[in-house]
Amino acid sequence: MYCRSKLFAATLLLALASPLALAADISCKVVGVYDGDTFTCLTDSKKQVKVRMAEIDTPESKQPYGTRSQQALSSLVFGKQVTLKVQDTDRYGRTVARAYVGNTDVNAQLVSQGAAWVYRQYSKDRSLIGLEDQARKAKRGLWSLPESERMPPWEWRKAGRDQRQAQRDSSSSLSGARSGSSSGSAVSGGAGGTSYSCSVRKNCGQMSSCEEANFHLEQCGNGRLDRDNDGVPCETLCR
Repeated sequence: MYCRSKLFAATLLLALASPLALAADISCKVVGVYDGDTFTCLTDSKKQVKVRMAEIDTPESKQPYGTRSQQALSSLVFGKQVTLKVQDTDRYGRTVARAYVGNTDVNAQLVSQGAAWVYRQYSKDRSLIGLEDQARKAKRGLWSLPESERMPPWEWRKAGRDQRQAQRDSSSSLSGARSGSSSGSAVSGGAGGTSYSCSVRKNCGQMSSCEEANFHLEQCGNGRLDRDNDGVPCETLCR
């Protein structure tokens, strides 16, 4: 009996030590909606929380229906108190959660409205698949678009990454053929003879313009400038 009690206590300690077990519900007021599945909110203690909605994915801003997905999320949460059922923290430091306004499951509501896809790679809730199927059959939201315009956002992002990589490879080949220099050499970019260089790896706060940010993303391969992989670097500069 004593050994069994010790085993139970050790198991309990391990469970409590896990990040998900430690993650408590968060109550906060939504102060900004970035896109169809990302928003920012403030807790009562004025702590800012950037939220990536769990188990769903919405069209990117440049995709068909991207702006309308953002509007759908905004109408559900902006200026409202939400409860976050935290699942994880992603590689960008965002809180991954299901969001609720009162008894309304916002993640599920977006799928039901046809404003979001079920992100099958990460979804655990099978009921979301049923809601997506209903929205598809009823041609709600993005499902009213022609099939050619309904590329899943994760495939759209991958296609964009592949295209940018091909452009970088092509640019590197041309640059090497012209000068034989390394990718760290200064490369002319922009009007008026402006030159940028890959020799210094910069962040968005160090960029002087959207043009420079695009140069560092496309020519230097500085992927950290495009955190959400939508092909647009440093959104505060390149809106």
